[in-house]
Amino acid sequence: MVKNLVELRGLKVAFDGVQVLHGIDLDIARGEAIGLVGESGCGKSVTWLAALGLLPGKATVSGSVRVDGQEILAQPRHVLEGVRGKRIAMIFQDPSSSLNPVLRVGRQITEALAIHRGLHGEAAKAEALRLLDMVGIPDARRRIDLFPHEFSGGQCQRVMIAMALAGEPDLLVADEPTTALDATIQAQILDLLIALRAETGMATIFISHDLGAVSQVCERACVMYAGRIVEQGTIQALFDNPRHPYTRGLFDAIPRLDGPRERLIPIPGTVPNPRDLPEGCAFSPRCSHAAIDCRTRMPALSATDDGRLLSCHHPVGSHPPIGVTHPVEARVLEPLS
Repeated sequence: MVKNLVELRGLKVAFDGVQVLHGIDLDIARGEAIGLVGESGCGKSVTWLAALGLLPGKATVSGSVRVDGQEILAQPRHVLEGVRGKRIAMIFQDPSSSLNPVLRVGRQITEALAIHRGLHGEAAKAEALRLLDMVGIPDARRRIDLFPHEFSGGQCQRVMIAMALAGEPDLLVADEPTTALDATIQAQILDLLIALRAETGMATIFISHDLGAVSQVCERACVMYAGRIVEQGTIQALFDNPRHPYTRGLFDAIPRLDGPRERLIPIPGTVPNPRDLPEGCAFSPRCSHAAIDCRTRMPALSATDDGRLLSCHHPVGSHPPIGVTHPVEARVLEPLS
């Protein structure tokens, strides 16, 4: 049996000749939850759109994406259709734009069941009702025949999750699924993702800019910057001691809930344009630790003594980040009944 469920190797993406993803290497084990963290435009979503063949024609994709040892990158449509939804499902941050507004939600779920599991008629409807119950839609038997606009934003996201589960995927990619929701509904969706993973055993990729949310859902996190992974490690290690200056900057910009009010420490500057990246480390123009070698030579992503992967010539010290006093423990919920 292949050790990892999914393996990305040297995944690169260019748009009209401009490189935006610079060789992503990532292993996902069965049942594992991994967070992808970083500012907008760092390549989090592009990584998985490229892996699943969902980028527009002007994109040039290279590298390797293997699912259970089978190469899927640049494969024919019939091969990808056996992976998308069935092996790897993806949900997006704006469910209202992902659901078809003129089709009842029940039909949209039963279509997914027909494609991925060959269910039709009453069997498909019964399974759709079970999925809606599973994701917490109240009065599912009546609401299965409603249109998307008759649901709240949080309920639409639950419907999207039900559609993703229709194919019984091995991996669920959640692309900022709580961004458009208020704080209370965000917490409910996070609880739902944790509980579904506990019940189904599926692996999860959680894409977010919210470090707190990632800490609740995931055991491991990858910090991305300018199309590269710059630090990867367990949630415990990253929250205890972020070593890359960019990771440290993300934590230092988080306001503290305890103690006196203090001025936040922002990361200076802006994310570089992919057309005009620095010669060395892309973060060097914004980094207070940058030296001459940072501006002339790209640091490799390599293993450290504590088991994390780090891409930095001059990592920061071992003192805790200003905005965090202790690691946030992931919540473990009981399986859904």
